[in-house]
Amino acid sequence: MLDSLITSKTRLKLLIKFFSNPKNQGHLRGLADEFGESTNAIRKELNNLSEAGYLLKVADKNKIDYQANTNHPFFSNIQDLIRKYLGLDKLLATVLERMGDVHEVALVGDYARGLDSGKIDVQVTGDKLNEHYLEMISEKLKELIKKEVVFSIQDQISDPEAMLIYKSGS
Repeated sequence: MLDSLITSKTRLKLLIKFFSNPKNQGHLRGLADEFGESTNAIRKELNNLSEAGYLLKVADKNKIDYQANTNHPFFSNIQDLIRKYLGLDKLLATVLERMGDVHEVALVGDYARGLDSGKIDVQVTGDKLNEHYLEMISEKLKELIKKEVVFSIQDQISDPEAMLIYKSGS
């Protein structure tokens, strides 16, 4: 759906990388390696997104790191669009539907790092959580968002790269 609107696969990968989780950063060579693309293709899109103000350049010794510009007027709109494209809105709604007393829901692994790999690792914390329901919704979500979803129930979200997508009371 979004790939028909944003026809550059490289640009879409960069938007997913930086807008799915605003803590994500990357530099030219690292992004080229991560995406398996040429540095020229990555450079072109990084320049376009930076010139438009969507990305910030941060000088770090002899390299330039890029990150989402959270102060850009369209930041939250783009982030919502990317999260819907990834199916995170449906994932969260499905988890909260009959899961029990959910405290937190966080993405870990590839999606927390902004990589659209097709497998979403989700950690859930809470009281009296319905583990059987998690097993059932994994298949339902796979059909709904066309991605494999792997849930784990934790006492706390401890992964430093975790991307919190829900916290009770917020």
